[in-house]
Amino acid sequence: MTRPMTNVMSVDVEDYFQVGAFEHTIARSDWDRWPCRVEANITRILELFSRHRVQATFFTLGWIAERYPHVIRNIVAAGHELASHGYGHQRVSHLSESEFREDVTRAKGVLEDIAGTAVKGYRAPSFSIGVNNLWALDILQATGHRYSSSIYPIAHEHYGMPDAPRFPYRPQTCPALVEIPPTTVDWHGRNLPAAGGGYFRLMPYPLSRWLIGQVNRADQRPAMFYFHPWEIDPEQPRIPNAPLKSRFRHYVNLNRMEAKLDRLCQDFRWGRADQVYATELNA
Repeated sequence: MTRPMTNVMSVDVEDYFQVGAFEHTIARSDWDRWPCRVEANITRILELFSRHRVQATFFTLGWIAERYPHVIRNIVAAGHELASHGYGHQRVSHLSESEFREDVTRAKGVLEDIAGTAVKGYRAPSFSIGVNNLWALDILQATGHRYSSSIYPIAHEHYGMPDAPRFPYRPQTCPALVEIPPTTVDWHGRNLPAAGGGYFRLMPYPLSRWLIGQVNRADQRPAMFYFHPWEIDPEQPRIPNAPLKSRFRHYVNLNRMEAKLDRLCQDFRWGRADQVYATELNA
């Protein structure tokens, strides 16, 4: 029998008050005033992964790592890959080149100092690298990153580069770096998101399972899935003054997420980005 394909499981480690949906509602200067729930949520995620023998890549904020270094050490001790989500969850599209360099250098240094292991990967907050700021890839390569998972090949109001390749590639502007896109399915010439996040919470689980399976079967490629710790936390504090659309996107089906993840871990084989894509990274 053919061995099941290993897909990439990834977690974007940030807390509920740091998300892009609330960036105009909660001031960055107020972050320390909000009750942080990432520690307990990461513990639950590590337990879930342990039950199913899942290995994953944790794209982690430097801001979180500084305040919860034991969480970072627990992630690494469990055999998962530690990667960078930047320091302060600022969209790359909102930063100058020098600001971006400072952000990723600071985050990489914090993560590596705490974990005692090299950080190879980076994912931009809100997938905010696209056609207008591809210079960010050169900075990532220059600061010691081996790969990025920041360019989502879909059309979205806040991010996306729909003409970008669907599977790992070396960008023409920065061939020394590998870009590993979140997973999409080609549906009559249009890329449908199949990588997780809010789409996974919103869609019926059988549809998500079919989309990931389609990539494995039809494309014969691993999928790159992602979610956030706050997505398994329906008891998190509510942000009442946020726009209605933002609140819907953030809160929809939080109470169903953990059970859906449990099924996902059972239905597919999962691994770390640096191991699943070792051939591409070492080419």
